[in-house]
Amino acid sequence: MEDRLVPFSADVLKIRELISTIELCHHKAEQRVSNIIAAIAAGETIKGLGTRLPGQRHPAEIVWRNACAALSAWIAGCPSTEVDLSIGTVPASHLLACLGERSPLKEWQVQRVIDKIRCTASMRQSPDDSAEQYVWLLLNEGENEITTCRQCPEHYKEHQDFWLKTVRTIIYDTENGDKAALSLGFVIDMLWPCHWGFVSNLEIVLEAINGRLIAQRPFAACARNISMLPNRRRMKLVSDTLQLFCFGQDLDQEVDADLLVMLGESTEVKKWLAASLDKTIRLQLGPPFCSEILSALALPDWIRQFKQ
Repeated sequence: MEDRLVPFSADVLKIRELISTIELCHHKAEQRVSNIIAAIAAGETIKGLGTRLPGQRHPAEIVWRNACAALSAWIAGCPSTEVDLSIGTVPASHLLACLGERSPLKEWQVQRVIDKIRCTASMRQSPDDSAEQYVWLLLNEGENEITTCRQCPEHYKEHQDFWLKTVRTIIYDTENGDKAALSLGFVIDMLWPCHWGFVSNLEIVLEAINGRLIAQRPFAACARNISMLPNRRRMKLVSDTLQLFCFGQDLDQEVDADLLVMLGESTEVKKWLAASLDKTIRLQLGPPFCSEILSALALPDWIRQFKQ
């Protein structure tokens, strides 16, 4: 289809670029998919990075800021019961209670959590402030692959014993229903604030820091435990509807008639964009081999020997 249609207009290329940025684990994924479908129908879009008005703040940013404020207060010695904040719908006092008694190791680990949230959510006070730069604990994110480090990163050499205890702490949960084991270092590395299950994942991390290593719920991150995605059924419905729009196939499955109306008259360009969005959704609902690699990194062999 693409070979028949090139060259594309700037508007079409911008819509295609938006499609390539879709991550279904993102807390705004459903909204972004809806925006893209509206753009396909209109043939143009004003959405994209950098289009938010100055001063606008998404409610999720308040969750991230409150999480950092509460954890910082705990490190500073404030009793958990006196932290009057909410992290999403959960009182900060409840999450901080998961940490138990303070210790130098716990404080070091909690600071890594704060650094992860601040850095990935672009909440640093200054881009040059190395104290707030997040350095991966277990993962190495290269240009084309993700690997695990076998030695303490230079950034953590001063607290190498804390680093080693962190990556050797094993959390037990399930992945797609099967028993699984995770390094606490991996879990902190994969604690993305933009993830739909951020607050739940944060609770798993804080409980593990306090030694509660059998998680009450599975840790969901990116392609891991994608079956827990709250809007999974909706995204499957969107995918089936897009396939019907593109190829006119009777899938004998439920489709969204309103989406078909929104897309309007079928054109080759619309079908190409819709097929691109459909493929992006389907690949993430049933992640291919790359997600298996990510799962394998959760507990590398050199850590597995310390598994309790």
